[in-house]
Amino acid sequence: MKTLKASLPLLNAMVAFEATARRGNLTAAAEELAIAQSAVSRHIANLEERLSLDLLTRKGNRVSLTENGATLAEAIRDGLGTIRDTISRLQEAGHDSFVIASGYDLVQSWLMPRFDLVTSHVTHGRVTLLTSSNADDYSRPEVAISIRFGRPELWPGLVARKLFDGEWFPVCSPIFLERYPALASEDPAAFLDVPLLHLAAPQDAIDNWRSWIGTTQSLPGPTFSSYLPMMHEAIAGRGAALAWAGFIEDQLRLGQLVRLTRTSRRHADAFYLVTRKKTTSTEQKVAQALLDSVTPH
Repeated sequence: MKTLKASLPLLNAMVAFEATARRGNLTAAAEELAIAQSAVSRHIANLEERLSLDLLTRKGNRVSLTENGATLAEAIRDGLGTIRDTISRLQEAGHDSFVIASGYDLVQSWLMPRFDLVTSHVTHGRVTLLTSSNADDYSRPEVAISIRFGRPELWPGLVARKLFDGEWFPVCSPIFLERYPALASEDPAAFLDVPLLHLAAPQDAIDNWRSWIGTTQSLPGPTFSSYLPMMHEAIAGRGAALAWAGFIEDQLRLGQLVRLTRTSRRHADAFYLVTRKKTTSTEQKVAQALLDSVTPH
């Protein structure tokens, strides 16, 4: 069996070819790699000779990929990308950091009650919570686990396992229900005559009161751009709110809020725990612990 050294061309030649394929220009590739253009050209010629394949079609300084060249460029890009990501992960591990990323409301409402499940498995380092409203931050190389709302096809190349559905239903405090007992009647019209708390959302969204009630009329009450402040107002007894099922379980268990209807509405998307395809043993343990916290054994 051939060794890797014997069966693969020189790394420098592959790097020069990938840069040229990506930039479409020998000069631009040379500037990126900080070497002479003649060196880039020589690397690619040696690579083509080693493989006995035409990889580029040259037109002056500009180049275009042959079919073989496009296939090889993609393979090199994937391979070098895997090496880069692995090095980043090893370096982060060396800094004793285990990064979990998600939105602020989800971290506070769902993850923090389970934070001991995370720290109990990260025995040789600290846990860092990365909260962001920018979903691109969840794919940063230092992120071990992210919790996202959407669907798996939105995250190609990653592993997504569902935590819970995007399910909504109305809630209020026990004191508020005593003042407005008709809210437990399962009649959406009962909500027309009580103070309501609104989350900023399109009129036809399932987390919009007008959509839930089935009315186009304007409904009074404060509007919140964030979920948690709205829930604080609901717990304080100042209105009824539409709540995420996965976010509200502790408040329901503690009796701070009560569910007002047996029915609920579900979003087409759901909440997922997202990891890379290749994970460390610690990442696997933390992910499984979080999944088990919502999945019956």
